[in-house]
Amino acid sequence: MDQDAFRKTYREINERECVFEKSLLSRHCGCSQAKKVCIAEREGIHCLSDEAQEQCIELLENLRKQARFALKSNNDKEVLPHGKAMRLQVGGLRGLYLAVHDEDETPPQCVEDIHGLINQAKAQFDGLDNLPYQLLIQQVAAYQGRQRGPKKH
Repeated sequence: MDQDAFRKTYREINERECVFEKSLLSRHCGCSQAKKVCIAEREGIHCLSDEAQEQCIELLENLRKQARFALKSNNDKEVLPHGKAMRLQVGGLRGLYLAVHDEDETPPQCVEDIHGLINQAKAQFDGLDNLPYQLLIQQVAAYQGRQRGPKKH
């Protein structure tokens, strides 16, 4: 399937795309509001709730603004390369987990429920604007994705 045709079909089928799709598909996270969508041989993630999608978008936008230095990116509007998007998503969620739970704890390899975690954080910190973003950005900076193996000759 041609890439442009796939993207067009995907947007038509999945009108409420999950903004944490990369981290969900790579199994670093789970979400009670996520539903897997299959098109041809590819997978995507559909968000079951407008409210959940809006709060995820707000969190990701706030994270992106706060993490500009850690991501070495000044433009908030440009599309992030896959590795940086993964650092922002997975690292940010691991940092959020630590903010809600114990800061001294080791962050989990898999955040079980993004929606539940965001709701806990909103209740605990009285909204997403009041999160301890310094802690979240530490986890964004610390996150290392899958490392490449040695080159084969």
